[in-house]
Amino acid sequence: MKKTRSDKEKMLLSGNEALALAAFEAGVKVASAYPGTPSTEILENLSRYEGVYTEWAPNEKVAFEVALGASFAGVRALATMKHVGLNVAADPLFTAAYTGVRGGLVLIVADDPDMHSSQNEQDSRNYAFAAKVPMLEPSDAAEAKDFLKSAYRISEEFDTPVLLKSSTRVSHVKGVVTTDGTETSSVTPGIEKMPEKFVMLPANARKRRIELAARMERLRDFSETYSGNRTEWGDRKRCFITSGVSYLYVKEVFPEASVLKLGMVWPLPGKMIKEFAGKVEEVFIVEELDPFLELHIRAMGIACRGKDLVPAIGELNPTIVRQSITGKKAEGIFEPAAIPMRPPNLCPGCPHRGIFYAISKLGAFVTGDIGCYTLAALKPLSAMDTCVCMGAGIGNAHGMAKALGKEGLGKIVAVIGDSTFFHSGITGLIDIVFNRGDSTVVILDNRTTGMTGHQPHPASGMTITGDPTVAVDIGALCRAVGVKHVRTVNPHDIVECGKVLKEEIERPEPSVIITKAPCVLLPEMKKRKDKKLYVVVSGKCTGCRSCLKLGCPAIEWVPLTEEEAKQKGCKAKQKGYSQINAVLCDGCGQCAPLCKFKAIVVEGEGSDE
Repeated sequence: MKKTRSDKEKMLLSGNEALALAAFEAGVKVASAYPGTPSTEILENLSRYEGVYTEWAPNEKVAFEVALGASFAGVRALATMKHVGLNVAADPLFTAAYTGVRGGLVLIVADDPDMHSSQNEQDSRNYAFAAKVPMLEPSDAAEAKDFLKSAYRISEEFDTPVLLKSSTRVSHVKGVVTTDGTETSSVTPGIEKMPEKFVMLPANARKRRIELAARMERLRDFSETYSGNRTEWGDRKRCFITSGVSYLYVKEVFPEASVLKLGMVWPLPGKMIKEFAGKVEEVFIVEELDPFLELHIRAMGIACRGKDLVPAIGELNPTIVRQSITGKKAEGIFEPAAIPMRPPNLCPGCPHRGIFYAISKLGAFVTGDIGCYTLAALKPLSAMDTCVCMGAGIGNAHGMAKALGKEGLGKIVAVIGDSTFFHSGITGLIDIVFNRGDSTVVILDNRTTGMTGHQPHPASGMTITGDPTVAVDIGALCRAVGVKHVRTVNPHDIVECGKVLKEEIERPEPSVIITKAPCVLLPEMKKRKDKKLYVVVSGKCTGCRSCLKLGCPAIEWVPLTEEEAKQKGCKAKQKGYSQINAVLCDGCGQCAPLCKFKAIVVEGEGSDE
């Protein structure tokens, strides 16, 4: 159900929820994104507001281009993504800095220090510097809301896209947010033909480049008076320049210190910074990841300390900030409670497990990709050998095949999820076909974008709002780009998967295997009534441990001493037996074919005798 908000209502919101509220209040009409933690919930929440068109795009480049097009049409627009998604969207972003905008245009990028759910750490402030666009960085949920609304005013006043940088902590930690009334843009929606502004032929781009430089000068002047940049005077001996969530850590640890809090992190307010530094004894720069502020502040000729003390890797927190600046261990800090280890693993009944088990039995080299299936790299499956970025697995396989040839290559297979295939895998597959490759690509079709929380994608058959839409036929798409051999298998059928894999890997031309089975966490899978539970017939289990090689959390090993083994009538060498946890078992049946002693059966169909 779509919702609206009344004025001056106080709510407890996460940063992402606050950003969605801000987009609604700012009068955003079009918002596009590709899901990626920690940014996903922004669009999910925005899709519930009245009067805003929202969509999941195939990738971040498309998402930004959609938002840019909406801006060209004179309405306020939004694109959201995580830090690695900005790499994908960088191409149109750099040129959008030249074209400028009509309706306000903001790109929210959520960084992930410490790589909680990412393949690398990046500091997106570098994109603002490189692309020559302004960037705002809120410290909490309340600022996230206020900064996004001001970002739209800045965008329209200065004819520029604006970056707003969040992070894992700002995106997910909750705070008190006060709603305001909605506002409207001063721009009139509609199409205006302005080729000299929007068509970046070299002759036009050269003129826009000069305008871009002039705009940045105006923005530098604006940054000196921007309300998000403020000085908080206190003790002037040990003082701080900081931004984002690092500001909260500094205020917690050094509440008495003078602090220059930067809300606009590019361009920087040089005069304000020099004035602050001139009135204090010593300046410390506290920032996560790169020495971005430190580098540019040092370039102003200001003496300061930063990354010689504060780590440049991983997230900061109050304890790290205290120890970095004072050199003393923090006292009075509670030790974290001891909790059982929960190693990452594919879910019980996950359809990906079956195909990866079959791949591991073949001993193939697997060029992998980004998704929950990347967990197949871990033991006991150990069935992924590369993982670089979205879509890279297909190109990696093709490159290896061209480097070594069929004889030197051995068995190799590229593996990619369905959502990732639409994101950036299609062009890699076209490259294999076009350049006469012979790689085998496995597309894991579980009907959803699993890792980021089950968002629909172009083959899911529904939009972000749950409305039915065309479901792209992955097999037909593969055939359309020239793949002659496309086969669909049930990944729960491990025997069939192994047979098909062997045949296609040995084929001297491109081939695609589509594993088709829904994610076990989809609502319809949770509600199904035909689920069968599997059990281990204890009298038949020999303790060979073959079933454990599947890595299913539902299959548990019960160790036995030699005395216990004798009492149970087990062989002395057995030292234990397998059992299936009825609470965890999803009834996929992948385990049954692995037991040559037929000790794994459907509950009620076997016997302990």
